[in-house]
Amino acid sequence: MYDYDLERYLNVRSAYGASVSPEGTLAFLMDTTGVGQVWTLSEPGAWPDQRTFYDEPVSFVDYSPTREELVFGMDEGGNERAQLYRLDEDGRVTDLTAMPEAKHRWGGWRPDGEAFAFASNRRDEAVFDVYVQDRDATGDEAELVYEGDGWFTVNGWSPDGQHLAISEAHSSFDQDVYVLDVATGERTHLTPHEGNVRYVSVSWSPDGDALYLVTDERSDTLSLARLSLEGDLDPVRDGDGWNIDGVAIDQDSGRLAYSRNVEGYNELTVGEFDGPTAVEEFPAPDLPGGLAGGVAWGPEAEQFAVSVTGRTVNTNVFVVDAESGESERWTYASTAGIPQETFVEPEVVRFESFDGRQIPALFSLPPDAPEGETPVIVDIHGGPESQRRPSFAGLTQYFLSRGYAVLEPNVRGSTGYGKAYTHLDDVEKRMDSVKDIRAGVDWLHDHPAVDPNRIVAMGGSYGGFMVLASLTEYPDLWAAGVDVVGIANFVTFLENTGEWRRELREAEYGSLAEDREFLESVSPINKVERITAPLFVLHGANDPRVPVGEAEQIADEVADHGVPVEKLVFDDEGHGISKRENRIEAYTRVVEFLDEHV
Repeated sequence: MYDYDLERYLNVRSAYGASVSPEGTLAFLMDTTGVGQVWTLSEPGAWPDQRTFYDEPVSFVDYSPTREELVFGMDEGGNERAQLYRLDEDGRVTDLTAMPEAKHRWGGWRPDGEAFAFASNRRDEAVFDVYVQDRDATGDEAELVYEGDGWFTVNGWSPDGQHLAISEAHSSFDQDVYVLDVATGERTHLTPHEGNVRYVSVSWSPDGDALYLVTDERSDTLSLARLSLEGDLDPVRDGDGWNIDGVAIDQDSGRLAYSRNVEGYNELTVGEFDGPTAVEEFPAPDLPGGLAGGVAWGPEAEQFAVSVTGRTVNTNVFVVDAESGESERWTYASTAGIPQETFVEPEVVRFESFDGRQIPALFSLPPDAPEGETPVIVDIHGGPESQRRPSFAGLTQYFLSRGYAVLEPNVRGSTGYGKAYTHLDDVEKRMDSVKDIRAGVDWLHDHPAVDPNRIVAMGGSYGGFMVLASLTEYPDLWAAGVDVVGIANFVTFLENTGEWRRELREAEYGSLAEDREFLESVSPINKVERITAPLFVLHGANDPRVPVGEAEQIADEVADHGVPVEKLVFDDEGHGISKRENRIEAYTRVVEFLDEHV
C-alpha cells in the first residue's frame, strides 16, 4: 500500500480541451486552481500563462481562425446555463451572450473569424434555436437564423461561410442532420430515416460539397461515412466490429483524424483524403495512455493537439506531427507528487449474466491483494448511454491504494458495444441492467481475492439509480451504497428535470403520459423498505438534470426505516461535484463512511 492521503490523489491535475491559434499558440483548460481555467502556451514544456481567473469551471475554449482571440464557455454553480465569452489577446474578457437564464451551446467560428454561431433556448426553455452573432456584438444582438422545435445543435460552418450544418436529437440514439442557409433560413433535410439511427460528429468536407460523420445507419456499430448535400451516404471506414467514435477534419488541407473504440481504449488514425471516400493513412500517433481525443488542428495542419489520458496517465496535451506520428508532450499537469508507477492499470474482463450474455467490465486489484480479504467497490457509470473507459481517476487510484478492488461494469445499455447492446435496457427492460450488476457480484464472489461480505455499490447520475436499484433488488449483496446525484424516483425526476431534457430522457426511460405505472414500479423510492445497507447520498443543489429533491426523498425515506444514512448537498454544485475543495470534502466524508461500515 502507498501512504498518500485522499487530498493528494484529488489534487492530481489535468490539462485538456486544446485549441490552436493561427500563430500556433496552444490554449487549453487546466484545473491547477481547483477548477478548469484557460491557460496558454507558446512552446512545449514552457511555463503556461493562466488567462482566466474564475471560481467556476470553464467548459471549453476555441481560438478564432483569424485572430489571437478565443471564445470560452462558463455556467454558474453547475446550473448548465452556459454563457459565451470572448478573451482578447490583451486579456480583456467580453460577455458575448449575457443571458444567464438561457443555455448557450457553441457552434463554431465562421471561417473569416468575423462571426460565430450557437444554439440556445433563450426563446423557449424547452427547445433550441440557431443564432449567428458578430464577434464584437453582445447580448441580444445575435440574429435568430433558425427557429427550432426540438433539441438542435450547430455542427459548424461551410468553408464559404454561407451555410451551417445542424443536427436535431430525438434521443441519444436517434438524430437528423440538416444544412441551413444562413441568409434565407432555408433548411435542407439530409437524413430522412425510420427507426433509431445515429448521425454524430458532423464535419464539413474541405470543398463544402458534403459532410463527413459517423453513423450506424447500415450497421450495428458506428462507421465513418460521407453524406452528400443530396442525402447520399457513402462508406469511408468501418470499425471492424467496433465503433468509430468521431472525426476531426481540417478544411484547408483535407487532413483528418478519427478514433476507433476497442474495449474502451481507442486507436487514433490520421491521414488525408485521396478522393471523396479514400483516405491515405499516415503512421499511427505515438501516444501513451490508451485514450486520446479532442483533436485540434494547427496552422497548415502540419500538427495537431490532442488530450491524452489513461488509467495510469493523468490527462495532458500532446502535439503530434501529422505525417510522422511523432508526438511531444506540451503540458505538465502535476501528479501531486505521487509516482506514476504506483497507479494501477485495469484488466478487461467479462462475466456471464442471467441470459447468458457476456458483460464487459474493467477490474482493478490493489497491489498485494490478500486472498479472501479484499473489499470491492462496484463503480457504475451514468448515462446510461455511456461507457466506463480507462481514463485517469484519482479517486479510483486512492481506493486501490487503500486496499479496495474496483469493478467497473459496462452493463447492457452502455455504448461502445454496438447498437443492439445499447437498446437491451430500454423502458420495460430497465431492470435487466440491474440483473447484470447481480451477475457481476456473483463473479466477484468467485474471485479468490475478494471478501464477499465487503462489497460496495457506488455510482453517479443514472449510476446512482443503479446503486439504489441494486440495494433494493438485492439487499443481501451489499455492505454499503454511495449514491451521487442519482435518480430515486423516475416520475419526480422526469417531472422536475430541465424542460429541454425531458423528451430526450423519456425516449430512454419511458414517458410520463404512457408509462407512469411502469416508471413507478422500477423507482427505488417505492421499494425503500428493502434497503438494509448503510447509504451515503451526495448531490448538488443546482443540479438541472437530476434535481436535488431526488437526494432528499431517498435519504429521508431510508433514514425513516432505521438504516444509517449520510446526506451531503453542496450549494454551489450541479450535476456532479466539480470544484476540488468540494470534491475533497465530499470524498473524505465518503471514505470515512466506508471505513466505518465496510
